[in-house]
Amino acid sequence: VQLQASGGGLVEAGGSLTLSCAVSGSSFNNFAVGWFRQALGKECEFVSACRWTGSSTYYEDSVKGRFTMSRDIAKKTTILQLNSLKPEDTAVYYCTARYGWSVSYYDTSTWAYWGQGTLVTVSS
Repeated sequence: VQLQASGGGLVEAGGSLTLSCAVSGSSFNNFAVGWFRQALGKECEFVSACRWTGSSTYYEDSVKGRFTMSRDIAKKTTILQLNSLKPEDTAVYYCTARYGWSVSYYDTSTWAYWGQGTLVTVSS
């Protein structure tokens, strides 16, 4: 599985960005995708996750109502829409993937595949 994230950039507080992650692999059965982020000097933290073909999406509390994760199955892409951005959202955002679903989806160690990251900078 390979993941290629894109879409990061510099935006003012209150603005929006759309992150995309192209997913390549031989099988998408029992597959899940997620997004994590890491701010400078801080630990990597969970942002959102969902099953590839599931209806439920999970979000970290601080992004609920502002970020939306979706999938375009035909294009094999996961998208993270970031709205109402705040300076504290500044981080490198990583898309992740795994086979199977874990109730510990918020734990970085449960995700086997990671993209290279894309930087989001929110100015105040």
